[in-house]
Amino acid sequence: MISIIYPYRNRNPQSVKKSLESLSLQTNNTFEVYVVNYGSNKSFTAAIKGVLKEFSFVNYSFVYTQQQPWNKSKALNSVLKTLKTERFFVADVDMIFRPDFIALASRLPKDEVWYFQVGFLSEQETKLNKKFNEYSIKFKSNPEATGLTLSPVKAAKAVQGFDEFYHFWGSEDTDFHVRLRQAGYKVHFYKEAILLLHQWHETYRHKEKLRLTKQLQISNIIQFNHHYLKRVIEKKSTLANSENWGQIQNREDYSNLIACANKIAVPISNECRVIDYFLFQELPHLKTGFHTFKITENNGFESFKKAIKKRIKKNKIAYYTLKEVNDKLLFHIINFYRNCPYNYEISHDLKSINFTIFKN
Repeated sequence: MISIIYPYRNRNPQSVKKSLESLSLQTNNTFEVYVVNYGSNKSFTAAIKGVLKEFSFVNYSFVYTQQQPWNKSKALNSVLKTLKTERFFVADVDMIFRPDFIALASRLPKDEVWYFQVGFLSEQETKLNKKFNEYSIKFKSNPEATGLTLSPVKAAKAVQGFDEFYHFWGSEDTDFHVRLRQAGYKVHFYKEAILLLHQWHETYRHKEKLRLTKQLQISNIIQFNHHYLKRVIEKKSTLANSENWGQIQNREDYSNLIACANKIAVPISNECRVIDYFLFQELPHLKTGFHTFKITENNGFESFKKAIKKRIKKNKIAYYTLKEVNDKLLFHIINFYRNCPYNYEISHDLKSINFTIFKN
C-alpha cells in the first residue's frame, strides 16, 4: 500500500480534480490519498471540499494556518508522522498520473527512495482533456527537480521528516533527499519513462513582489532557503526538526489566537530602534501566554522620506518601511518561533501588521 500526500493551499480545484481523476484510472488500486489543506481561504476550502466528495479514496484534513506562511514540510509531516503504510509518495496538486504509475511504483525496491522525471505541459495543453499518452509535453524535468518522491515511511521517520524550517518555496524536497543520502539510504532518479505530467500554473518567483502585499511574502526567501540547504550539506546533517516534528496548529490554538487578536493590541511604530528592540529584546522575553501587537507606520515616516530627498542632517530618527518590518519579523518567526501558535496578518490597506503569538 502506498500513501499519496497532497499538500494544498489556495490552488485551482479543477487541477486537483484532474489529478485525482488520473488516480481513479490506475490499473493498481493499492493506494490511499491524503489531501492536507494547509490554511486555504474560505472560498478555496469550500471549492476543494466539493471536489473531494467525488473521490472515496481521499482522506481530508484542514490545518488552521490561514494567517501563517505556506510550509509544505509541516503539511507533509502532519500526515507522515502517523502513517502506518510501508511507503508514501509526495504528490503535487497539479500532477497527472499515468494509468500504470501505482503498478510500476509498487514494483520498485521498497527500501529505497525514488523520484521521477516529469513532463511539463504548456498553459494551452493543460486546458485540454486527453488520455495521458496523447498530451504534448513542452519540456521534461531534470534530476534537480526533487519534489515528487516515493519513500519508505520508516526512512522518512528515521530522519524526522521534512525540515519545517523551510517556509514559502524552495529546497525542502532537496533537503529531504540530502539527509536521506547522508543517513545511508539510496536515492534514485527514475527517467526510464514519463509517468507524471505537470499541469501549468504561475510560479512563486513570478508572484514575488518587492513591495508589501496582503499575501505573505519575504524578499529573497528562496535564496535564504538555498543557503540553509548548503549548510545542511556541509554539516552532513541527517536529522531535521525537534522531537515534536509533525505537530500543527489546531482549531483550538487558532480560535484562542483570534480571540486574543480582537483585544487591545500593543502598538509598535516602525521606528528602527523600536523594531530592533522588539525583535531582539521584547519578543525573546515575553511571559507565558497570548500576546498581540500592531505595527504601524509612524506619523513622522512621510516627513522622514521627504527629509532624505532633501539630504538634511543625518541625526534624524530612522524608520523601516513596513515591507522591511515584514521581512525582519517573518524571518524571526521562521527562525525562532515557528513552533509557537501564532497568527500574522497584513491589513487590507497595507498600513499595519498584526501579530499574535502564544509563548510557552
